[in-house]
Amino acid sequence: MDPTTLFGPNWACPARGQVGQGNISIHSRQEQRFVCKQCHKTFTATKGTVFYRLRTSAELVVTVVTRLAHGCPLQAIVAAFRLDERTVAAWWARAGQQGQAVQEYVVEQPRDLGHVQADEIRVKRPGDIVWMALAMLVRTRLWLAGEVSAQRDMPLIRRLMERVRRCAAHGPLLCCTDGLCSYIRAIRETFRDPVQTGRQGRPRLRRWRNLCLAQVVKRYAQRRVVDIERRIVDGTPARVETLRHRSHGDGVINTADIERLNATFRERLAALTRRGRALARRPLTLQHGMYLIGTVYNFWTPHASLGRGGRATTPAMASGITDHCWSVGELLTYPVPLPRWTPSKHRGRPSHALKHLMERWGGNHG
Repeated sequence: MDPTTLFGPNWACPARGQVGQGNISIHSRQEQRFVCKQCHKTFTATKGTVFYRLRTSAELVVTVVTRLAHGCPLQAIVAAFRLDERTVAAWWARAGQQGQAVQEYVVEQPRDLGHVQADEIRVKRPGDIVWMALAMLVRTRLWLAGEVSAQRDMPLIRRLMERVRRCAAHGPLLCCTDGLCSYIRAIRETFRDPVQTGRQGRPRLRRWRNLCLAQVVKRYAQRRVVDIERRIVDGTPARVETLRHRSHGDGVINTADIERLNATFRERLAALTRRGRALARRPLTLQHGMYLIGTVYNFWTPHASLGRGGRATTPAMASGITDHCWSVGELLTYPVPLPRWTPSKHRGRPSHALKHLMERWGGNHG
């Protein structure tokens, strides 16, 4: 039990999300409870993880979630482990929420992307369809972001690009997509920075200088591809070829890597299987499955094209996010700190107590 690696989970506490600041101490070793010295609230070691308030053993939960993340049917797990279907569905939702928290906290950080590919997947629903949009970093095969929507429209693509923007450091960037026209406007309006002139009013937004966009348009006849057109929408052919060659090697402009990632999601998520009977009844369930499978793919699944010297390498390892291959249990127990406390805005001068809290917890603590 090491309290220096934990943070307070109380949203009302000014010390929330602070790690290694001496505000967390051991409350009970037998019950594995800790206490925050600032708000005097106690919490267990499993607070904020998938295993919080679960009576089932952690080993069984990890075993079931591992099978779910690799496409094992829900009915097979219910029959094999003699569990209630609602229990397995609850574990699925918890694992998806944990995967989303880890993805947003660990992966959605600025880094040099270079080459990004994006695509959409059509998902069946009872009497309707939904769309799942995905984006990946080509150089390390890292899954960057995903969004689910009932419509394949501009808001869906804009939300996807906003997540990609959080993952991108300012620099040369090539985006390869299919022929959906929404990508052009969404990418141009998302990858912009304000130009500070010192004047009053809203600053003008300037698009990234080395932003390139290429599209691959496929034409079908009788469900077969009969023609492929490759367009360079933004950027010069020389710049596009340079960025593509750095991450993809030889070949031509394509979306092969994101389509291979789509195949992985279709293999492991039953609702994405073509000509299957499993349907995505709720978009939220589909979103949980997307984040669970995506984070397991990033942190747990070694990629054959990334291994060097016989070492198993995951996309997260190749991107420098981690130095080892995570286990599913490590993913489910990874502590995601809460956002740092900020004082609420109010009129008048702050009190001495509020000033003390701002000096103690309002700064940048490691």
